[in-house]
Amino acid sequence: MDTETDLRRHDLLIDGKRVPPGTGEYSININPATEEPIALVAQGSAQDVDTAVRAARAALKVWNGMRAAERGRILMRFSELLREHQDDIVALESLDAGKPLAAVKRQDVPSAIDTLAYYAGWCDKINGQVVPVRPDALTYTVREPVGVVGAIVPWNFPLMIGMWKIAPALACGCTMVVKPAEITPLSALRVGELALEAGVPPGVLNIVTGKGRVVGDAIVAHPDIDKVTFTGSPSVGRGILQGAAGNFKRVTLELGGKSANVIFADANIDNAVRAAASGIFFNTGQVCSAGSRILAHRDVYDDVVERLAARAKAIKVGDPAERDTTMGPLVSAAQMKTVLDYVDIGKGEGASMVTGGARIGQKGFFVEPTVFANVEHDMRISQEEIFGPVASVVRFDDEEDAVRIANGTAYSLAAGVWSADIGRVHRVAHALRAGTVWINTYGYTDVRLPWGGSGDSGFGREHGDVAIENFTEPKAIWLAIEH
Repeated sequence: MDTETDLRRHDLLIDGKRVPPGTGEYSININPATEEPIALVAQGSAQDVDTAVRAARAALKVWNGMRAAERGRILMRFSELLREHQDDIVALESLDAGKPLAAVKRQDVPSAIDTLAYYAGWCDKINGQVVPVRPDALTYTVREPVGVVGAIVPWNFPLMIGMWKIAPALACGCTMVVKPAEITPLSALRVGELALEAGVPPGVLNIVTGKGRVVGDAIVAHPDIDKVTFTGSPSVGRGILQGAAGNFKRVTLELGGKSANVIFADANIDNAVRAAASGIFFNTGQVCSAGSRILAHRDVYDDVVERLAARAKAIKVGDPAERDTTMGPLVSAAQMKTVLDYVDIGKGEGASMVTGGARIGQKGFFVEPTVFANVEHDMRISQEEIFGPVASVVRFDDEEDAVRIANGTAYSLAAGVWSADIGRVHRVAHALRAGTVWINTYGYTDVRLPWGGSGDSGFGREHGDVAIENFTEPKAIWLAIEH
């Protein structure tokens, strides 16, 4: 497609209708694998956000006027529609975000379906309790929806992380204004259409596309939004906290990571390195919990580096639409530049580049899977989130040294530990400062388990019953009983 007139226009979804942006402006969405335009996407404004918020506020009464079991049936139908249309959604997500088709089909879409079905089952199980504080009163608690939720979704897992926010919020009876990432908005708009088809009332789920500094800032500042849930960078997270102070919005932040994958000398090295490679190269390293720091005991350090480099060289990088592609492009030219700049930083710091480190070709945002050895703990490539396919392999001497290095960053999202010593893995798992610790495996998540971190990894947790608390407010009720 050579001209803008050939491209499909994707309008906003507000109050159950696709509407053009108030400004009349659209941006060109780019295929990361080819750098060719694929769509025109509405550039929402603060006024569009206000319109969406008013629709969401009005829809609260409708959504909460339903029996909880009916909301659950609607959300279950929503999950069924995702399953029925999964092939189209897989193709859309792959095209928009540069993800290999096989990976989206294996993880992103099944996770979104599972998340929605899981929270559909929660709708009629959000209970209060009777608390007998005195004999002359009936005292009990209820949980009520927090209200209108603003959800700001990242570009690395647009569908999956979007559903991590949408499903529990709707299950709790909240209504939403969702801002997908500017460069990966297409699956969110399709999800919004399927929600309406499933029976979600107009205004309950609104999708406003556009720039973060326009649409995102308007969501954070809006006085009639009660909660903001955000996944993204620590720098943006800090800005959201400041902006949310205006009306004391509740905020949940899931931010960055610089996760350590600790391999002891008695580990199954083949399994550990296989998982370590997946942990850093999956989704082209654009994963908040990527195992970007591989800590290897000095007795097996050289073996780990050699095996990891061999696996990196064997990765099939290329067109996401090809069945045998295992790693696609980075999401944008800007992200590619960031990653390549960090490669230069690593070289300048004195780390040894074992393999990779260069752009592949001149079309598409492809970067070679990269392994750095002889990385010192205090180097920038060991401390700062690169968000690309760059592994830093760090030596350690003993258990205490491994924990010191693993905990020695501003992040605390996830970590892994590999050893045949059952006592050691439990000691280290408890000592690691991380919201999730994997033992003799790496990278698995499930909606039934809490997910999140602290420090520069954010605060609060998503998933499981914790998410029910995120999107509800407890209320205490006293009823006087006369004697």
